[in-house]
Amino acid sequence: MTKLLERAFKEASKLPEVEQNALAKWVIEELEAEGKWEKAFAGSEDILDSLADEALSAYKQGGTKPLSIDEL
Repeated sequence: MTKLLERAFKEASKLPEVEQNALAKWVIEELEAEGKWEKAFAGSEDILDSLADEALSAYKQGGTKPLSIDEL
């Protein structure tokens, strides 16, 4: 465990129990969400490559236009 994480846990241990539980729940949910994102992207590399190739092909054939912030 890093020194910074140790410090964060030490500070969190000073909070009331209900706030400690809320913080713990939030941390766990964030870690689980990060794991889901990593898993989703790991399985999508071929799809992303294909989409990138398709976008480049459309650009080379003049099938794209510049994005204008004013048009959003």
